[in-house]
Formats: sequence, C-alpha cells, structure tokens
Amino acid sequence: MAEKPETTLDRAQVKKAVQALQAFLKTKSSGEALLLDEKEPISLLFTFWKVPRSTQTIRIPLPHGQRTDTEEVCLFTKDEPKMTPEQSQRFYKKLLEERGVKNVSEIIPLTTLKKEYKPYEAKRRLLGNFDLFLSDDRIRRLLPSHIGKHFYERKKTPLSVNLQSKHLARDIQRVINGTSLTVTKKGCCCMARIAHSDMTADEVTENIEAAVQTVLAKLKTKGPIMKLIHLKSQTSVALPIYTSDLSHLGVLEDAKRKKAPIKKEEKKNKADNKKEKDVTLTTKQQEEEEEEIPQLVPIQTPNKKPKLEKPTRKKPMQKAAKPAAVKKVSKAQSKPTKKAGKMGQRGGRKGLKRK
Repeated sequence: MAEKPETTLDRAQVKKAVQALQAFLKTKSSGEALLLDEKEPISLLFTFWKVPRSTQTIRIPLPHGQRTDTEEVCLFTKDEPKMTPEQSQRFYKKLLEERGVKNVSEIIPLTTLKKEYKPYEAKRRLLGNFDLFLSDDRIRRLLPSHIGKHFYERKKTPLSVNLQSKHLARDIQRVINGTSLTVTKKGCCCMARIAHSDMTADEVTENIEAAVQTVLAKLKTKGPIMKLIHLKSQTSVALPIYTSDLSHLGVLEDAKRKKAPIKKEEKKNKADNKKEKDVTLTTKQQEEEEEEIPQLVPIQTPNKKPKLEKPTRKKPMQKAAKPAAVKKVSKAQSKPTKKAGKMGQRGGRKGLKRK
C-alpha cells in the first residue's frame, strides 16, 4: 500500500481565515440584531482528489467542545427486562446522574419510540426538538426502521454510546464535544462541523488542526488524498486554508500510467489464452472426429426393389343414376297409354249399348 503524503497546514494562514470569518459573523449579527443570540456553527469543507470507493463515517474528537450548553441532547436506550418504559426511563436517568452525566436532556426507551413516535408528524417533531441524538450501542441496529430517513438526510444520525462503560461520563462527553465526517461514494466533497461563532480564534484553530489530522489518519484511500480544505459558516463564503501542491498531479498521472500498461498486458494475456484454448479445442475436435469415423463396408443390394402391394380399400356401392332422357320418354309413353285405355273402355261401353 502506498504511503499517504503529508498534509501540513500553515497555522498562521488558518488563524487569519478564522479571524476574518469571525469578523464577518460579528458584523452580520450586529446588523441583524438577533433576538435569541444564536451561535452559528463553523464547518470544514474537504475536497478530495478522487471520489472514494466506499462509504465511511469518521469520528473526530476535538480538544474544545463545538456544541453550546443550550443544545438539546436525546438518548435512545434499551428496554430493561421486567420493567415498563417509564421504569426504564427512571432507571437510566438515575444511572446518568450517578455517573455525573449532565448534558443529556431527554431519555426515550425503545418501546416508547415504537409506540409514541410511530406517526410521521411525531418523528418530524422529535427531529426538530433536539440538536444531537445518542443511542445505546445494543439497539443501534434497530433504530433505522423506527426513526425514518429524515434523521439521515438532516445529518442527525444517532451516535452509539456504551452505557455499560466504567468511564461513561468521559465517553459521552467526548461524543458530544466531538464531531463526525461522513464520506460517501456520490462525490469528492464532504463537510464536518468543528466549532461555533462564540469560540476564540485559538480554540477554532486547534479544532481545525485536530480534525484534519484525524481525517487523514482514518480515511481509507490510497495515494494523494486531500486537494482543498475550506473554512465556512452557513451564511459565509468558503475561505481556503489548504491547497495541495501540483506535484500530486504528477503522482496521480504516474499511477494511471502504471495501471494502464498493466491492464493492456492483462488484456493481451487474456486474448492469447483464449486463442490457445480455441486452438487446443479445434485440434481435440479434429482428433475426436478422426477417431469416430468408422470403416466403410460395401453392401450388396438387389437391382430391382420388390414392389410393395398397396392395401386395397373397398369402396362403398353407389346407385346407378338413371339418364334424364329415358325418364322423360317413359313418362311420355305412359301418359298416352293411360288415355288410350280409357278411350277403349268408353268405346266398348258405347258399342255394347248400341247393340
């Protein structure tokens, strides 16, 4: 595996960018006269040389907490055996108080989440009421089907915590004060929140250095990684604090060139192997055909073939049709004979009477 090139930040340049951003935020807040005195988050925008091949979530511990004391934190817990949801809620509240955890403002057992927050509007209301969500690591895999996709779209994915840890207060404090960076396969840019507008310039600078070092150490990529790093807030422009050297372009081109001949050689080898296989198959087929051809033996056949007698079928007897001319003649002959007989009978009767 190729070693990752070092990404060194110029601390003076970073501090200048932080001071410029803070000055912009102060002028904006004084001009708008914010009634609630809300603190605007400050984020780092990372741009990589190439799109990552796999998704990854990087936990980033920060030396100075990037969340304010007014932010609401919700904790999803497991249902204790032989306890109702209300009893489980009281049990974990007591546990957090005994361990010295004071940042969690609401505890919701899993059964309560299933029943009370099943409707769509209830989930949206829960999402808007809290700034950060924590989850017992024993039920972390069960949450996606109950909280919905909006938690992930708004980047409020519940962060898992080991509630059975001996140093529970320290672990929860690290998760709340720290941040996370989600790297996806959809693009080469990603963003992480690292400070807020009420922090000093030195605190923001230290958080930036810690975040960059953690990302470079935990990112699963080969070769040159970081191309650009910008500092920005929700309403400001992106201020550049790091730009990669152009020497990385040569490294990337060399890597592509090395891969290209290897791929060509692989293709040629595959083609040669296919040709050899085809040649061997054809030779084998020819040998099999030569082996399978039998010797021809002459057979004496008679000159004339005996005629086969066809089976005769008996045709049904048909009545002979009388000619039409004969019928007419016979009718014509029969009519005068009848008349002659009648006339003879009449004449004979008359002759008898005369005598």
